[in-house]
Amino acid sequence: MKHAIGYLLIALCCLLAACSRPQVPQHYTESRLLPKLYPDYVDVTVPVNIAPLNFEVLNGADDAVVRFAAEGEEIICGGLKARPDIDDWHALARRAQGKAISVEVYAQKDGRWTRFRPFSIYVSADSITPWLSYRLISPSYVSYEELTLNQRCLETFDEWVFVDNMLCSTEKGGGQCVNCHSFQQYNPERMQFHARQTNAGTLIAYDGRVEKVCMQHDSLVSAGVYPAWHPWLKLIAYSTNRTMQSFHTVDLNKIEVFDAESDLIVYDVERHEVTTIEQRPDELEIFPCWAPDGKSLYYCSAHFKYEADSVDLEEITLRAQELKYNIYRKSFNPETLEFGERELVFQADSLDKSATLPRISPDGRWLMFSLGQWGCFHIWHHDADLWLMDLTTGEARPLDECNSDDTESYHSWSDNGRWVVFSSRRYDGVFTRPFIAHINADGSGSKPFELPMEDPDCHRQLLKSYNVPELMRGPVTFTPQEAARIMKGEGTPINYKSQR
Repeated sequence: MKHAIGYLLIALCCLLAACSRPQVPQHYTESRLLPKLYPDYVDVTVPVNIAPLNFEVLNGADDAVVRFAAEGEEIICGGLKARPDIDDWHALARRAQGKAISVEVYAQKDGRWTRFRPFSIYVSADSITPWLSYRLISPSYVSYEELTLNQRCLETFDEWVFVDNMLCSTEKGGGQCVNCHSFQQYNPERMQFHARQTNAGTLIAYDGRVEKVCMQHDSLVSAGVYPAWHPWLKLIAYSTNRTMQSFHTVDLNKIEVFDAESDLIVYDVERHEVTTIEQRPDELEIFPCWAPDGKSLYYCSAHFKYEADSVDLEEITLRAQELKYNIYRKSFNPETLEFGERELVFQADSLDKSATLPRISPDGRWLMFSLGQWGCFHIWHHDADLWLMDLTTGEARPLDECNSDDTESYHSWSDNGRWVVFSSRRYDGVFTRPFIAHINADGSGSKPFELPMEDPDCHRQLLKSYNVPELMRGPVTFTPQEAARIMKGEGTPINYKSQR
C-alpha cells in the first residue's frame, strides 16, 4: 500500500511538472506586426558562443510564450521575460550556426492570445573573443570616484570586479579616478590601467608581475594617459595630456573634455624607460594605435596655434570648437625601435569634422574610428558616428548599419576581426551601453545588438555607464584588494630619453 501511494505521488508530481511547462497557445489571432521587445533582438546576427539573448515583451501583455526553434529543436519560454536555459541555448545555437533561430512571440491580453510576426536571430559560425572588460561609472560630473573595472564572460552571465576605485579612497578627500585599461593582444596577463590624483600611477601587469609605475616627469606634459600596446614587443605607446573640462549652458552637448597640451611617448616595460615620439608645439596628438603587424603607429592630431605667447587655458576653452583631429601614422622598425615621419591617413578637417579613436582590424585591412563635429572626447557628442576605412583603397564611409541617431564612440575589435564592440547612447542619450555587431569580410556590418543580460530589464535599472569596452581571451586574475594594495604603494620611477 505504501509503495502504491509512493508511486502515485511520484506520478502526480511528474504530471504537475509537465502541466507547469509553458505551452504554445493553440488558439490565437495572427498579427502582421513584429513584437515590441527590450532589448531589440529582432533580426540581429550573433556569435555562435554568445550567452542567451534574454528579452522582455513590451506589448502591454498580461502573459507571453516565446518559442525559439532551429533544425528540428526548440526552446519554449513562458512569461513576459524570455530567458532560455543557458545549456539549451548553446545547444540550439550550435545547431543553428551559419543559419538562423526562428523566434515566435505569443502575447496574451484580457484572456486572448496574439501571435506576432516571427523574426530571426542569425547565428554566425564566427565566435567572439569570450571576455569583455569595461569601466562602470555614473554618468555625472561629480561622482567619478565611485567606479569599478569589471569583466564579463560573454558566453555566460558571469561578471566580477577586478579593480574597485573606492578601495583607494580616503576620508580626507583627494579622490582618485581609474581609467584607460588595455591589453596586449587580448591577453589578460598583459594589461595596464592608469590612476589619477590620489595614489596616481600606472599599474602594469606582465606575465605574473604586477607593479606600479610613476610616469610623471618634468619633460612630459603628464603621465601616460591613452595607451596602446605593441603587438609583441614590451612597449606601450601613450599620449600625454593636459586634460580639461568645460560645461555648456545652451549647447546640446552639455560637457566637453579637451586637451590644452598633448604629445606622444613610448614606454619600455622592461627598462622602465620613456621616450618622446611626437612633440610638435602646434599639434595636439592623442589616441595612439599600433597596426597589427607592429610596423606603424596610428594616432590623431589637431593643429592648434595659440594666439597667446604660451598655453592659455581660457583661450583654448573659448576656441575648443576649432579642434579638428585628423588621423596620421608613423612607420616603426621593430628591430631598431625607430619611428619615421608622420603621414596623413584621413583628413577629417577637410570635411569640417574631427576623427578620433582609430582601431585597426586584426587582418590590417579596416580602420574604424569615431567621427564628430569637433573635439576628441566623442562619448559626450550626440552627433558622433562610427566610420570605416579600407586601408587597401583609402576609401572611408560612415558605418550606417551600426550607427544610430545618438552617440557611437569607443570600439574594440574581436581577435578574429569579425566582431566589434562599441559604446552607444542610442536608447536614452545618457547611459552608455555596449553593443556588438558582425563585420563581414567586405566590411559590411550587421544590425548591432545590446550586451545580453540574465535579467533583460537590467540595463533600464542600472544607473551606470559602460566605458572603454575591451575584449580579452580570459579574465584578469588579480583581485581588487591586490590592485589597491599595489596602487597605494610606492611606484617605480621612469628613465626619460630624448625624442626617438
